[in-house]
Amino acid sequence: MRLKVLTIIVAAIAVVSCNCNENAGPSVIKTVVPERPSGQKSVIGLKAEPMETVRIGVVGLGMRGEFAAHRLTFVPGAKITAICDIEPDRTDRTCKWLVENGHEQPACFSGEQESWKGLCEREDVDLVYICTDWLNHANIALYAMEHGKHAAVEVPAALNMDEIWALINTSERTRKHCMMLENCVYDFFEMNTLAMAQSGLFGEIVHAEGSYHHNLDPFWDEYWHSWRLEYNKAHRGDVYPTHGIGPVCQALNIHRGDRMTTLVAMDTDAFNGPRIVASRGETCEDFQNGDETCTLIRTEKGKTILIEHDVLTPRPYSRMYQLVGTDGYAAKYPVNQFCLREELTAEANGVGKEKVILGEEAKALQAQYNAAILTPELEALAKKVGGHGGMDFIMDYRLVYCLLNGLPLDMDVYDLAEWCCISELSKISIENGSAPVEIPDFTRGEWNVVKGFNYAL
Repeated sequence: MRLKVLTIIVAAIAVVSCNCNENAGPSVIKTVVPERPSGQKSVIGLKAEPMETVRIGVVGLGMRGEFAAHRLTFVPGAKITAICDIEPDRTDRTCKWLVENGHEQPACFSGEQESWKGLCEREDVDLVYICTDWLNHANIALYAMEHGKHAAVEVPAALNMDEIWALINTSERTRKHCMMLENCVYDFFEMNTLAMAQSGLFGEIVHAEGSYHHNLDPFWDEYWHSWRLEYNKAHRGDVYPTHGIGPVCQALNIHRGDRMTTLVAMDTDAFNGPRIVASRGETCEDFQNGDETCTLIRTEKGKTILIEHDVLTPRPYSRMYQLVGTDGYAAKYPVNQFCLREELTAEANGVGKEKVILGEEAKALQAQYNAAILTPELEALAKKVGGHGGMDFIMDYRLVYCLLNGLPLDMDVYDLAEWCCISELSKISIENGSAPVEIPDFTRGEWNVVKGFNYAL
């Protein structure tokens, strides 16, 4: 039974607004960390029994799911045994592709809103790979874990704090992995700069930035029943934070030596949203999502993170990925760029001038710092198979590799929680005059047990 908890306690707005003086900011809106249920324990470093083959059921065969099913067939040790979509023509099309490309015909489920339950209940499925609309992500993952399956969930995996705590508690109780399919942490530049940061090239990382800037005008109608536009109409805050925040959280060792403690958020009015709705012959007098949402986060160790969301303006695509360290800087957008502090001298009184590194010199620098998981063979295969330039394939490869070998996954359910909670907490901040909001410790006190992010090999 799905756990229902009241996870946010919001003080009266008058108290939040007035409980301040010249020397102190507004009171922080507190959140509640529910006590871990008896018999549960942390899944930090969770290892499942190794497998000879990872048998996969794919749920949702739309924009992401159909190609995911194709892509997974190239992953060593993976086998698709079941597929599901509410639209029968999608399951038929994917099944036909699998058979025509030499794979066994999978069990097919379609036609009903909850056809996915039959897939989750099958004995020949070890991992449920979820690519549906956002509203169904958490429900399917919970059902999968309750039926003895690991869950891999497209982004965002959870939409609110109730879903987040339910996923955490179910993963802890069932001892099943629940990983969010955040592909951007496997982009080549992000992995490259993570290796640089871990080597100390940038000194100590003190600030990081990430975003999702993507004009979705060409894509709204490609979502089933335009569900993504409908979600933006109905919800305020950063509704899609994970592409921006995932890579920077790894670089900052979030719940591996540091943790996010507080956020504040602010948005613009909804200028373009109502226009988009009007262009479709509809009306909307209360479009919730602003054109731009900005969220600023502080960590326990005094670091800061800036996250932005904008899918409604014609600005160029950008994930705004930046790492700012005491001795160096890395940025991916609009061009790959590094800045390193030149050698300090006594004559300079400890002050050094930065050296800007671009173009071929930047490529040469990157070549010196490869992620431990990225062999030349894997990189070549990833670029051949594709999926956002290959990062989707590396994500799938790592998920299957870790399950085959009984290793901890690169991303756990606490990563899922930390990256998804930005949605509801940014909304709370905005609706309370951009008041600071406490970010819960989803590990329940174990955020400093592991020292630094690492891939299991």
